[in-house]
Amino acid sequence: MSRLELVLITGMSGSGKSVALRALEDAGYYCVDNLPPELLLSFVALEQQIEARHVAIAMDVRSAQSLPQVPAQLRELRTRGVGLRSIFLDSTTDTLVRRFSETRRRHPLSGMRERLTGAAPASPDVQHALVEAIELERELLADLREQALVIDTSAIRSAQLQAHVRSLVAAADSQLTLVFESFAFKRGVPVDADYVFDVRMLPNPHYEPELQPLTGRDQPVIDYLAARDEVQQMLAHIRGFLERWLPALARNQRSYVTVAVGCTGGQHRSVYLVEQLAATFGTRWTTLKRHRELASH
Repeated sequence: MSRLELVLITGMSGSGKSVALRALEDAGYYCVDNLPPELLLSFVALEQQIEARHVAIAMDVRSAQSLPQVPAQLRELRTRGVGLRSIFLDSTTDTLVRRFSETRRRHPLSGMRERLTGAAPASPDVQHALVEAIELERELLADLREQALVIDTSAIRSAQLQAHVRSLVAAADSQLTLVFESFAFKRGVPVDADYVFDVRMLPNPHYEPELQPLTGRDQPVIDYLAARDEVQQMLAHIRGFLERWLPALARNQRSYVTVAVGCTGGQHRSVYLVEQLAATFGTRWTTLKRHRELASH
């Protein structure tokens, strides 16, 4: 019997789960949206019987009452030999409020606290009620988020999210996957980061006219930063930290670690450092790169 590769997509309402599922469908996965958790084990067993190879399932807070079953079910699937990847899509509360306001959609948990307790609505203000529903959703999904690779969709477009998801499922199935992400502090710190390194104090190629339109992936910028002692010291310190602690994280059964490197604009210094770190650690670990602020990624 061929091994089943299963991708579980969960996350906040409005964070892009349907976009991620479409990316997997385009990659050849058989996709099921909003599968009730009660059906997960039997559904996977059926797919194994027909020797399916690639399956993706999206679950969300519409199954709130049965979501607590899922972490134990995922452990069971791993014991059955299923190749499992769990992806959690997240966004800042402000971003989610804006998206719901723009689409005029109703949050699936609107009024749930009142339905569960019989209490009067907490606030007549629509936006305040939406924020309450989002925070309740975070509470209900916290256990699933803890066990998954988190992708922050707050500041990325649909095409970028699809590329991230495709690169993730294409990566080798190993005990630990490293994700290196560059970003701009002026657009916010990624909520998916396990470690954040601030490199805004380093020499900035932005102030060199000939380098300003380039990025940290272009050779003139690489040469500029490679020649700066402070940049190389920072690179060595980040490498040293990760070399010291990654083996411990792997022994602790961590599946994913996201390392975010931020500068002011997310174009030069952070991009350069992410490229260098990915090259170093890619020889020993499954390694992915994201450049949040670069238009082509």
